[in-house]
Amino acid sequence: MSEKLFLAIGEAMVELSQAEGGLWRMGYAGDTLNTAWYVRACLPLDWRVSFFTRLGTDPFSERMLEFLGSNDIDTQFIARDAERTVGLYSIELHDGERSFSYWRGQSAARRLADDEAALEAAIDAADVVYFSGITLAILEPDRRAALLRLVGKARTAGKLTVFDPNIRSRLWENVETMRASLSSAAASAAIALPSFDDEASIFGDADIEECAARWLRNGAGEVVVKNGGGPIAVAATEGAIRRMSFDSVKPVDSTGAGDSFNGGYLAARLGGASPEEAAKQGHAVAARVVRHPGALVPRDKLGLTG
Repeated sequence: MSEKLFLAIGEAMVELSQAEGGLWRMGYAGDTLNTAWYVRACLPLDWRVSFFTRLGTDPFSERMLEFLGSNDIDTQFIARDAERTVGLYSIELHDGERSFSYWRGQSAARRLADDEAALEAAIDAADVVYFSGITLAILEPDRRAALLRLVGKARTAGKLTVFDPNIRSRLWENVETMRASLSSAAASAAIALPSFDDEASIFGDADIEECAARWLRNGAGEVVVKNGGGPIAVAATEGAIRRMSFDSVKPVDSTGAGDSFNGGYLAARLGGASPEEAAKQGHAVAARVVRHPGALVPRDKLGLTG
């Protein structure tokens, strides 16, 4: 059986998180990278998981490249930019909930779509293409449009295209552009994975069912509305919207919860599970992740095989 390729497109960043004794721990994270990490943890080895981004040529970028390669995240589609560096963010925790500070103005990932031929070649090579609202938000408008066009073309060609809106209002030029871009992305998405609290604050959805229905109307083929540990909505164009509930989990650190749900969900779907069965796996992965600090939990602590 030939190897299959899962391609995540987005920004990887240096992560500084609080540790005991007033110290800070350095790691690597970013929404699309987080999902790629958990997809890699859950998928069998006949899948290759690759990350498409741009990094600098500085020592932090070098260390990130080494980190990805040493953890079975393929780096062949990562370009280098001598004029820029890697973005950085810090996490502070209060009762398991997080607050962030960012330094990403000089992030090389903001130029990840500048080489359109390289982007198209990577997408053409992939069986699954995964991107997010953050991926779109950090790009210039014409590069954003180019990415959406290429992903839409991939969906038309029969590739599985997946979009998590992952709304971060501060990254966008204005709310109107954000709404329009996210709605346009729905037409490119065979699967959409929105989060209800974000969506309700921007689009005014009354409940998870209304949120799912809006994504279907805008062109998504399959929708899972995450809900911060509350009931979720699972929907597809050919079926009814189903509400599902899971046992609650008290988080140690909620960083990466939604991204890890995505990873578990997508791996299950790629393995042939139904959307409902995949949602159970997504929840199981996220429930393990939030019991550990940081966005990327080592695979040996997840109790998963891949």
